[in-house]
Amino acid sequence: MKINWGGGIVIAIVLFISFILYFVIKVQVNPKYDNELVLEEYYKHDAVFGEEMERVQNAEDLSQKPLIVNTAGGISVVFPVAFTANKIKGKLSLYRPSNKKLDFEIPISLSSPTLLIPKSNLVGGRWDINMEWQYDGKEYLTKETFYIN
Repeated sequence: MKINWGGGIVIAIVLFISFILYFVIKVQVNPKYDNELVLEEYYKHDAVFGEEMERVQNAEDLSQKPLIVNTAGGISVVFPVAFTANKIKGKLSLYRPSNKKLDFEIPISLSSPTLLIPKSNLVGGRWDINMEWQYDGKEYLTKETFYIN
């Protein structure tokens, strides 16, 4: 049996499509390749994007901003001494982009201007930190990304 060039092209295209479909099906079925969203309710989050940008701008307008620092003991959040620590309320959300199961939140309720997240609570790799906080009725949002070794 002799295959002409037209038949060769058809065979090559069918093999290529089969090759691509094999990998698509393998990635969709295997739980090792979990492709989850960063946010469950993405569209609801997008609807309040303007308010979020306003809180980010409030944080940027501060003359003394809170510092989020990667230290040997973990991640330290230091508020300026100009703020009364017990008036600061909010939450600190830590997102692990590669694994949703490692995400967690910490309420901000301070007696001193420093909040420490111990390194024992953090797995090595990238962490996205969103700090939503209020002081004297004004809302703020600070976002940072850290890499833990």
